[in-house]
Formats: sequence, C-alpha cells, structure tokens
Amino acid sequence: MPDIQVFGTDDSPATRAAQRFFRERRIVVRYSDLRKRPIAPGELRRFVERLGARALLDETSKAYRDAGLGYLTMTDPEIVERLLADPGLLRVPLVRHANQVTAGKAEATWADWLRRPAGSVAKR
Repeated sequence: MPDIQVFGTDDSPATRAAQRFFRERRIVVRYSDLRKRPIAPGELRRFVERLGARALLDETSKAYRDAGLGYLTMTDPEIVERLLADPGLLRVPLVRHANQVTAGKAEATWADWLRRPAGSVAKR
C-alpha cells in the first residue's frame, strides 16, 4: 500500500478531489488540514526543494490578493516565510509520496505513482 500524505483545507475543491482520487482507488491517505495544523517548516522545505517556492504560492487565492502580493517582488526565502505565516497562500493540495511531491491538482502524476514502486524514477 503506497504511503500518501495530503496537505490541504477542508473547504478546497482541489483538496477534496485529491482525497476522492485516492479513495476511489482504495488508497488510504494521511490528511492534514492546514487550517487546524499548519505545515511544519521541514515539510514545507521538502516541497520547496523539489518544486520551488513560487510553485507553492497560489497567485489566484483570496489571501494572495488581500495581502497585495501581486505588487511585490519576493525572493524564495521571503515566499517561504509568507507561506508559513499564512497557509491560505499555499497552492493546495500538497501531496507527498515517498520523495515525490506535487502542488495543486495533478491526477496524471498521482496515477503514475500508483503504477510504479515508490523508489523508482520514470524514464524520459
């Protein structure tokens, strides 16, 4: 059984879609609601190392618009600081399987994870 962890919010349609995707395939996921328990800095760093800080920032979110971040030029450490302070800025769901991660809805990638063992890497 693959070890899948989903970080998101209960009110996010994309998070619910991710949970439904795995549930339909009878995969048990560990879910963490970011409004109840913020993401740990080390866990966020894992996503930033693989995807980049900008990929985790949801530029379409209400929190992004309300904070006026569209007018700022931020470095990756500044983005990470903002993401830790306000989980509403994260592009959810954040999904982790072993050392592989995704931000946002990525059903094709998730399906690929379920077809391959956790340690294998897709050939290009």
